[in-house]
Amino acid sequence: MMYYYKALKLLAFLDSASEVEIKEGSRELVSSNQDSSEGFNLQRSPSSGASSSTSLFKGLDHKTALMKFTYVIACQIYGTQKARKDPHADEILYLMKNNEALRIAYVDEVRKGRNGKEYYSVLVKYDQQLEREVEIYRVKLPGPLKLGEGKPENQNHAIIFTRGDAIQTIDMNQDNYFEEALKMRNLLEEFKHYYGIRKPTILGVREHIFTGFVSSLAWFMSAQESSFVTLGQRVLANPLKVRMHHGHPDVFDRFWFITRGGISKASRVINISEDIFAGFNCTLRGGNITHHEYIQVGKGRDVGLNQISMFEAKVASGNGEQVLSRDVYRLGHRLDFFRMLSFFYTTVGFFFNTMMVVLTVYAFLWGRLLLALSGVEAAMEIQIGLFTALPMIVENSLEHGFLQAVWEFLTMQLQLASVFYTFSMGTRTHFFGRTILHGGAKYRATGRGFVVEHKSFAENYRLYARSHFVKAIELGLILLIYAAHSVVSTNTFVYLAMTISSWFLVASWIMAPFVFNPSGFDWLKTVYDFDDFMTWIWYHGGVFAKPEESWEKWWYEEQDHLKVTGFWGKFMEIVLDLRFFVFQYGIVYQLDIAAGSTSIAVYLLSWIYVFAVFGIYVVVAYARNK
Repeated sequence: MMYYYKALKLLAFLDSASEVEIKEGSRELVSSNQDSSEGFNLQRSPSSGASSSTSLFKGLDHKTALMKFTYVIACQIYGTQKARKDPHADEILYLMKNNEALRIAYVDEVRKGRNGKEYYSVLVKYDQQLEREVEIYRVKLPGPLKLGEGKPENQNHAIIFTRGDAIQTIDMNQDNYFEEALKMRNLLEEFKHYYGIRKPTILGVREHIFTGFVSSLAWFMSAQESSFVTLGQRVLANPLKVRMHHGHPDVFDRFWFITRGGISKASRVINISEDIFAGFNCTLRGGNITHHEYIQVGKGRDVGLNQISMFEAKVASGNGEQVLSRDVYRLGHRLDFFRMLSFFYTTVGFFFNTMMVVLTVYAFLWGRLLLALSGVEAAMEIQIGLFTALPMIVENSLEHGFLQAVWEFLTMQLQLASVFYTFSMGTRTHFFGRTILHGGAKYRATGRGFVVEHKSFAENYRLYARSHFVKAIELGLILLIYAAHSVVSTNTFVYLAMTISSWFLVASWIMAPFVFNPSGFDWLKTVYDFDDFMTWIWYHGGVFAKPEESWEKWWYEEQDHLKVTGFWGKFMEIVLDLRFFVFQYGIVYQLDIAAGSTSIAVYLLSWIYVFAVFGIYVVVAYARNK
């Protein structure tokens, strides 16, 4: 991101320099590029590199740039890293040596007495004259910083050290380009213009996803994200006027936000998707959010299936918490009718709609199964899917041309993009629904690295057993029983027309972790994965065993949400689980265990056998423990 500083120095030089100075500077720039192309000496001192890069500017241009621009990195643990002599601290110091506009904000813990601690927010920089790190500010805190979620606490702690009229939020997985940095001066001028009846308080910036070449999954994510950060944000800003802040490199009116609660809400759990609450806060307090596409910032998305799934689980859980937040409640009451509908579908409504699609599949299959087992099935329904890839094709048509967009769409289908998107739909549905019922969303670290490596079956099972595998097996079992007892299944074409999309969903949820796992079908790795899985299944470990080591510990961790949920969460969980008694109904009447009788007494009598089997299980379990 230091391209901003270099671009500002260049613009300041061009604004004040004469033609002769510009010609001399261009010759010096060409000669320095030729010297650098001859070879790069890794042992060269940072100061020599800095002096060669600043020798072009003869006047006060670099001081002007330093006065206009500061880059503050919020690194809470930098003080702890220095105390431990961590190599990461040396790397941060190296960055400060090479970038004079760079500042580091961290939390310093100072021991007082035997058990006491004092906490300070500290801002440091590297002094080129003293050749050491110097402290600029030290602000005493009333207590530990991290009371809420980590990232928003980090932003709120560092925002006091920023200055100027505007502040741009940059994540660690974002990049920049020098030619884009030259446009920042033009973007800041947008704060002076009215968009509607108000000047903007957030300037939206588009993103360029640069990780699409890493793998097919990265390409799918890149295509999906590109349509969202370009076409989607463009329409949300104008004409819908419901664009929020979605973690993009948006530019905030610093004075406006710092006097209205900052750019992040940090309450634990409820604000796990902290970025969008800045947009909520801005809209509720009368701000104006715009979107500008003549400038962009690079961004790296997740490239592995497990990374992508954890990211989407975090986003889906965050949207589930947004449903429970007062911000969404207030926006729903205060927006006009059309903006309210647009706001609903572009935030929590998208995940609610995804959940309803999956629940509709469940209701359809369970309903057809009940009719088939009852022997009263006669009518036929055919499922018609929606062409959900249309926004992506439209955006690619605008960016690359219609034929190129169609070709990319067909290529993605050959690389099983539909399997991936169907699998992602299951991830969003599971975690959004669980958060709605039980709450308890949590941050899931993905690493955001280039993780294209083989994942063991045990790890995939832990991630996807409850969200995909169990549900897919349930739906597959319903489809098989339905094929065995339905009158519709006598006509193969009619049966396939009715159930083809359901079978595709089942296959996608079961096979996607293997299809998109590098070397997923390699025989030797399959043998190793089986041994590792069986070790994980049978290992008990004890009190200190981790879920990654023991199936039993993983199982208890998966049930943790039931310990903290309320009465209605438990009640709805029981009601949803009652659907499995449809199988008991089918067994009673389809196996002709009562000489073909369809009396309700036969069904009630079958409960005696259910309780008898349950009683025998309890007795055997009790005797084994004794």
